[in-house]
Amino acid sequence: MYCIGIDLGTSAVKLLLVDTEGVVRNEITREYPLFFPHPGWSEQNPEDWWSALCSGLPELVGNINEKEILGIGLGGQMHGLVALDEHDEVIRPAILWNDGRTFAEVDYLNEEIGRSKLSAFTGNIAFAGFTAPKLLWMRNNEPELFAKIQKIMLPKDYLVYKMTGVHASDYSDASGTLLLDVEHKCWSAPMCGICGVKEEQLPKLFESWETVGTLTKEASEALSLPQSVRVSAGAGDNAAAAIGTGTVGEDENGGRCNISLGTSGTIFISSGKFGVDENNSLHAFAHADGGWHLMGCMLSAASCNKWWQDTILRDTDYAGSQAEIRPEMLGRNHVYFLPYLMGERSPINDTNARGTFVGMTMDTSRADMTQAMLEGVAFAIRDSFEAAKNIGVNVSRSMLCGGGSKSPLWRTIFANVLGIPLDLPVTEQGPGYGGAVLAMVGCGVYPDVETAVKKLVRVKETVLPDPALSAAYEERYANFRKLYPALKTVFAGLQD
Repeated sequence: MYCIGIDLGTSAVKLLLVDTEGVVRNEITREYPLFFPHPGWSEQNPEDWWSALCSGLPELVGNINEKEILGIGLGGQMHGLVALDEHDEVIRPAILWNDGRTFAEVDYLNEEIGRSKLSAFTGNIAFAGFTAPKLLWMRNNEPELFAKIQKIMLPKDYLVYKMTGVHASDYSDASGTLLLDVEHKCWSAPMCGICGVKEEQLPKLFESWETVGTLTKEASEALSLPQSVRVSAGAGDNAAAAIGTGTVGEDENGGRCNISLGTSGTIFISSGKFGVDENNSLHAFAHADGGWHLMGCMLSAASCNKWWQDTILRDTDYAGSQAEIRPEMLGRNHVYFLPYLMGERSPINDTNARGTFVGMTMDTSRADMTQAMLEGVAFAIRDSFEAAKNIGVNVSRSMLCGGGSKSPLWRTIFANVLGIPLDLPVTEQGPGYGGAVLAMVGCGVYPDVETAVKKLVRVKETVLPDPALSAAYEERYANFRKLYPALKTVFAGLQD
């Protein structure tokens, strides 16, 4: 028997066919366009997501007996605003998680409404990527379109609707809207009022593994699957990736941790209880296992590597570029890189921040700058670890996943910058694998999420830090931390 995992990413949808023993039997990827209509804006057409799913799923299933397909679970890019009209038609392109147009709305929420009120209402403050500021932007800049909104959805929830006909969301993804009272797991009436929306415009809430419905007749035909296939609510991409790496519940040291090194970079610390960082440097969200988690998110992680290689160097030999960085160079570089190519979220929350190289001299080489870029991403993730430490959360080891984790050099840098062991899972399929696991729980294959991941998730390799190298990086990290405060007003002036 099989379940299907859907990973609705920023550049492509990845589909996994997973048997109930956790083995990935097939995978298909379908890409779709990303649009930047203005500097700092980022949009996609939701219809492209559905078209990609309809194209890929029949090929994914292939000659498998359709009666052996039990269910579908999803992990998806968070925070995107999908607005539907009274006919459930998309009103405008989806405004994505990495869109920076809402700086005025974020300032209004944080400064005029006030961080303390937002935190009391939702457990979080406003960040440019969140959904609520996007709604305010639409109200301020596209009032005629805003007036047509009948349903407000998140990206993966649009696919759930297309499959089941149900307007649904899960608690983990809804946490990133700034419309959810995360602690009590319900929509926040004060936040709805602030944003000018009614609760009936928001989707019905589910736990991530719960079945939303089965395939409609139309979806069954479009996807070449039987109507009996059950669709679970799914989870935000980071919560789904955490399920896929076994980052659920707590151990004897507290919450478990996962680092995802994808387009964006995140640290994800699971918890059995709700808690808020008093500075709101980290997000306090619901988890797909039924509990909660703290999350730090940097907007540009592996995408820094892609930008550096593809756009600046115009050299797609990623491994070749990293091979120039010899082991003795680690911890000794004189060049630093601030990885704020799209502004930054955790922990500085500054849409004006920009990517910056510092410390170059006449003898600086291409390898030095490549190394600085890799180290800068690791240092920025370390910033979120420090925010967690400030509230008494001490992470002693972590799982590591995402495309960037495939680089042995980057893994070594991360382990030594953080000073902890990093475990790599046997099955590194991120949100799609987590979605398939959630579907298995929803279909009754496993009684709960924790039982499922204990059975299905295994570690294939552990990267250990070297004490001497970690000490060298400790000194370099101290220098890195001085750079953003020194440049903050410069970045703000560049926008003027």
